[in-house]
Amino acid sequence: MSIKLIAVDMDGTFLSDQKTYNRDRFMAQYQQMKRQGIRFVVASGNQYYQLISFFPEIAHEIAFVAENGGWVVSEGEDIFNGELTKADFQAVVEHLLTRADVEIIACGKNSAYTLKRYDDALKAVAAMYYHRLEFVDNFNNINDVFFKFGLNITDERIPEVQAALHDAIGDIMVPVHTGYGSIDLIIPGVHKANGLRLLQQRWGIHDSEVV
Repeated sequence: MSIKLIAVDMDGTFLSDQKTYNRDRFMAQYQQMKRQGIRFVVASGNQYYQLISFFPEIAHEIAFVAENGGWVVSEGEDIFNGELTKADFQAVVEHLLTRADVEIIACGKNSAYTLKRYDDALKAVAAMYYHRLEFVDNFNNINDVFFKFGLNITDERIPEVQAALHDAIGDIMVPVHTGYGSIDLIIPGVHKANGLRLLQQRWGIHDSEVV
């Protein structure tokens, strides 16, 4: 069968180590994909607002599976949003705040949020990946839809912390090691593969037609 969908991750795959890509070459390739009726999907753990910044000319034409599947957008239209209940959000936050070895980024639809009290190094790194980022005193009473947490942690502690998080809150969120000294907490079943599946169903594309 012919190829009908090309999906790419960003960090370490589509992007260079300098977080760039050859725009002229890609745009020529993208125009060829369009002529052949091939859909282009960006599937990443990163924030939607950061992802669209890489494709300003065509963001309204392509699809994004952002936040590790928490937010799926096609041609500027919301296809899917994961959503934690307020009770689950609060339960996760309360547990995370008991862990001094974890720095928290709460990922919402309007913005990401992290605490003002964290050091400047975290804030600088977070700003690279979260183009909408607010610094808050606490995570109480934030009016947003939340679908993911990003946790900053030293590499050597990741296996231990990942296991502990699985035991403590695994019925609410799944801890996933994403590399780069971080763990993502995702809603069970809400991941990049699910986001791609939703787009394939929308477009009538089989697995054998995806690369």
